[in-house]
Amino acid sequence: MTDKAFPQAERDAIYRAIAERRDMRHFSGGTVAPELLHRLLHAAHQAPSVGLMQPWRFIRISDRNLRGQIQQLVEAERIRTAQALGERSDDFMRLKVEGIHDCAEVLVAALMDGRERHIFGRRTLPEMDLASLSCAIQNLWLASRAEGLGMGWVSLFEPRDLADLLGLPPGAKPLAVLCLGPVTEFYPAPMLQLEGWTEPRPLSDMLYENYWGVSQ
Repeated sequence: MTDKAFPQAERDAIYRAIAERRDMRHFSGGTVAPELLHRLLHAAHQAPSVGLMQPWRFIRISDRNLRGQIQQLVEAERIRTAQALGERSDDFMRLKVEGIHDCAEVLVAALMDGRERHIFGRRTLPEMDLASLSCAIQNLWLASRAEGLGMGWVSLFEPRDLADLLGLPPGAKPLAVLCLGPVTEFYPAPMLQLEGWTEPRPLSDMLYENYWGVSQ
């Protein structure tokens, strides 16, 4: 620990939010106060971004009919995904993959248009714009967990269809449908683990030293 470290209780809270963050699919309705929603989005907006390009754009979906149309796009992709999974299709169709109708708030996180003009940090790694938006979503996720709210990242949709539905300009791209709101409880482990879909792997399987595949 250095003299720049947070006090122990604050450090513990940060690590707890990281450990207890869950990709939530089950929500209990309710609302998110406007000032709290603004605080959460401000946390997202404080994310790092390559070249300070801040490529994130958030669209709050307050129209219930529009929510339904988004859910229909997700359902269409859910069926296509099940078909692509072959022998695991039935198991997949039993999973709950979104809470669009049940959550308090729906946000669509998108990459802005005109990203090609941002070269700083992207000349060889143009996907750093996506990495920057992902950092903003993670900030929102952790802040939401700290505030006692659940959040789920839904990626089952055709980006072009969602972009057309929401009137995104050419070059902009939706990355996530975010379900946000109160929950009855947080999953004690990742939902896909609890449902028997897969098992998380330990850090030791993913940590090398000096060269790829060389374990410490």
